[in-house]
Amino acid sequence: MTEKNTDLPRFPEPYWRSALTFPSFSKLDTDITTDVLIVGGGITGITSAYLLAKQGVKVTLIETGQILTGTTGHTTAKITAQHGLIYDQLITDHGEENAKLYYEANTDGMKLIKELVEEHSIECNLTAQDAYVYANTDEYISKIQKELRAYQKLGIRGDYAENIPFSIPCKAAVIMKDQAQFHPLKYLTSLISTIIDAGGTIYERTTAMKIEDGDPPTVLTDTGHSIKSNQVIVASHFPFNDEKGLYFARVHVSRSYVLGIRTEQEYPGGMYYSADSPSRSLRYTELDNGEKLILVGGDGHKTGQGISTIEHYEALKDFSAQYFDVKDIPYRWSAQDIVTPDNIPFVGPVTSNQQNVLIATGYAKWGMTNGSIAARILTDRILQKDNRYAELYDPARLKGVKNILQDNADVAKHLIKGKLAVNHKTPEDIGIDEGAIVKVDGDKAGCYRDHDGQLHIVDSTCTHMGCEVAWNSGDRTWDCPCHGSRYSIAGEVLNGPAVEPLKKIR
Repeated sequence: MTEKNTDLPRFPEPYWRSALTFPSFSKLDTDITTDVLIVGGGITGITSAYLLAKQGVKVTLIETGQILTGTTGHTTAKITAQHGLIYDQLITDHGEENAKLYYEANTDGMKLIKELVEEHSIECNLTAQDAYVYANTDEYISKIQKELRAYQKLGIRGDYAENIPFSIPCKAAVIMKDQAQFHPLKYLTSLISTIIDAGGTIYERTTAMKIEDGDPPTVLTDTGHSIKSNQVIVASHFPFNDEKGLYFARVHVSRSYVLGIRTEQEYPGGMYYSADSPSRSLRYTELDNGEKLILVGGDGHKTGQGISTIEHYEALKDFSAQYFDVKDIPYRWSAQDIVTPDNIPFVGPVTSNQQNVLIATGYAKWGMTNGSIAARILTDRILQKDNRYAELYDPARLKGVKNILQDNADVAKHLIKGKLAVNHKTPEDIGIDEGAIVKVDGDKAGCYRDHDGQLHIVDSTCTHMGCEVAWNSGDRTWDCPCHGSRYSIAGEVLNGPAVEPLKKIR
């Protein structure tokens, strides 16, 4: 009988980064000039750099930490145009023509990935999979049926089923055929080699702090050096220059969770997403020994808000135990996603008056296809080519005003709540592997005591816009409930929009 260990791993670490050797690059140590500067080393930044470098454009890419450690390295890596129950809603909000364009854009994003995998013979576990959205309540059964009718209106190939190949309750499912999954970091690591071979330059441990307006614009970095370029692509997940276009007020940030589990039973194939709440996502990836690792995801919430974050991992663990014979749980991690008010990403000029600074954000958990087509939209613009999706994704559009107002009311609530909260804890009250807001010399501070008993104390005020951060027990980070900035126990920025670290007190 197989020995089982269903304890959660002590530390979060995505499967994608295990057993891989990544290229490393130096920190920027001089002022430079380039044709196109790309800020952010995820799927959009790397794909954009690849497409431009292949056309002979002088490209420079910078990353705050190490490339491939951000959201792209924490994805579930489904390559699909099925993004939950969205097409019926897109028809209502944007009309049939734009809903169809969104489907075609994401299908083209999927095609781009497949083409590059084939062109460069990339070994990245790319496999075709059908994508299911399933439901088990009367409310969502009717929504599944409405989604299928939306597929039919838009010419999307889809099937209807009343069950899925698990013991998970299901009364209805809509299926999008011939989608895909892969290992995202194997794929992108191969593209990086091609970028370098084509003359592109990459710098790590180099944070973009500010963009100085001009023709051309200049990006100032934390190394004290500047980069002047004809065009800037901000592919940093949350735009670090969010004051331009007021993006901090136009998007919200969501966090979700993933377990990598090994099971006794064979996984039947396919990718699955629950329509009912709480959301659940399933897919598999193949381990080096041929065994399947099942990725169980879901339990999303606004970053920095809600229950103790370790409880989200526990909820996924309970779900896994209920429907699978779990042998062990070797991996757990979480991901950060940006959501726009109308559920279509922002891709294009940061403002109508700043045409040489481009952004890409708001993929709402579907970054593999949206991030790939975003790279195509941005590079076509730089190469002065028409792109049929540019208008649909244009950040200048103003839709979803009701959602914008709700999100900003939520921000105001958490800003005030954080400032008025009274806390009487002191650093001495914090136990091993615990974090909390404490008082130090009469001021609020974030305090964590590590496994060796050492205290790590930082200023608890987010450096972005002054909200008070909250302790994330699941990932051992300080998270801002207003705009989603995240910091390490030492105060280093892990996710923007913040670019300045929390001040270290002790």
